[in-house]
Amino acid sequence: MEKNLVVKKNEDNGRYKYIPQYLQSQWKIIPVDFDDNFELKKALKIADAVISMTWSESFPPAPRLKLLQLQGAGTNGVDLFSVPPDSYVCNVYEHEISISEYVLAAMLMWVTDIDKHDNALRNGDWYGSYLFGPPHKELYGQTLGIVGYGRIGREVAVRAKAFGMKIISCSRTAKKAKEINDDIMPMTKLDSLLDESDFVLLSTPLDKTTEKIIKLEQLRCIGQNGVIINIARGELIDEEDLYQACKEKIIGGAIIDTWYKYPLSRNDKQAPSDFNFRLLDNVMMTPHSSAWTERLIERRCEAIAHNLDSISFNIIPKNVVREPIGS
Repeated sequence: MEKNLVVKKNEDNGRYKYIPQYLQSQWKIIPVDFDDNFELKKALKIADAVISMTWSESFPPAPRLKLLQLQGAGTNGVDLFSVPPDSYVCNVYEHEISISEYVLAAMLMWVTDIDKHDNALRNGDWYGSYLFGPPHKELYGQTLGIVGYGRIGREVAVRAKAFGMKIISCSRTAKKAKEINDDIMPMTKLDSLLDESDFVLLSTPLDKTTEKIIKLEQLRCIGQNGVIINIARGELIDEEDLYQACKEKIIGGAIIDTWYKYPLSRNDKQAPSDFNFRLLDNVMMTPHSSAWTERLIERRCEAIAHNLDSISFNIIPKNVVREPIGS
């Protein structure tokens, strides 16, 4: 029997285009405007599964719901207590490959100055050449500190190690991974990691214990030659403290992909912060694009299709965040 899958209307073309080709069971995809309460109420009444990064107590009843499938890894937008008790809540990963490539590309650009050299030579300036200098840096021999050694952290470590970097990591579980890490320590040693690192990668989830885990005090530990990279969530770093640290050159700079404010639509020219990071020459800015590749979309669609099939065939889905209550 065909089941009903509800997706957000503004995300139904492109983001989920590969799901049908991976499905082994019958699903009808219903695009819905989640801001239209009448439309949402009507759809949730018949929904067997919903794909959404958010769920709150204000959502209409979903009596048939068996699966709330997040299309990403972060669960901070979901009130787990408000999700119908008979349903699974699952997230999806697959972003560690594209994000790790982004991190290495950003670090390489930072040390090689390729963009600056390209700009200069187009204007007849041989800045950075072996003739006139100055020489650029290398990743080889530098230390990468990883805060949050999960899927992303490990994939970055593998690639950074191939470039001859020293890898040290901070993890709440302090997992042993000596085949890659030169040192791994508990989160209580965060300041020590920051002090030892040339580059600091934030790849830890956002929750009550990690919100603003990086403040001015921690940024001072990184120092004037250190660079912080945030591909996790903006709120891991105090917004004003980060701006101050970059503007006053308390740290060497920042590579920022995750922000504090986001647009509501494609035509919304929302600034990513209340502070003018765009005016700072030691900040590299990208619009939360580090993970977003065509292959990521395909891999996530395959994973989501697997979970939809699992619901159809009464099999436990993958990446369960919350099981049905009472199961």
